[in-house]
Amino acid sequence: MEVISLPVKRAEVIKNYSHFFKRVIKAVVDIEKGIIAVDGELHADLEEFLLSSGSKQENLWGVNFYLGEKDEKNRIEYTALINIRPALGNASMEIRSPNIRKKIKEIAKKLIIE
Repeated sequence: MEVISLPVKRAEVIKNYSHFFKRVIKAVVDIEKGIIAVDGELHADLEEFLLSSGSKQENLWGVNFYLGEKDEKNRIEYTALINIRPALGNASMEIRSPNIRKKIKEIAKKLIIE
């Protein structure tokens, strides 16, 4: 498991962090710290990795990156089991909040560059 905190080229992320699946890279984004944990088989593993590094539960959201997709709209899927958080207003695996989605997209765009 690794944390992306500085910009990395998309091709490098695909090459270095797609060990578990061919098309998808599971990730957990800390929307407060602006970092992304990658290279884990499960979102829960990445979540635990960030929690043990000082992240707060309410700031962690699971996504799936499809970085090989040509259309940028299809590169992020906002779905993970760890996203089920009724206390935070998210009762499904999919992140419903447009604000949280926007923050995740901004962080991903800042850290995973062309």
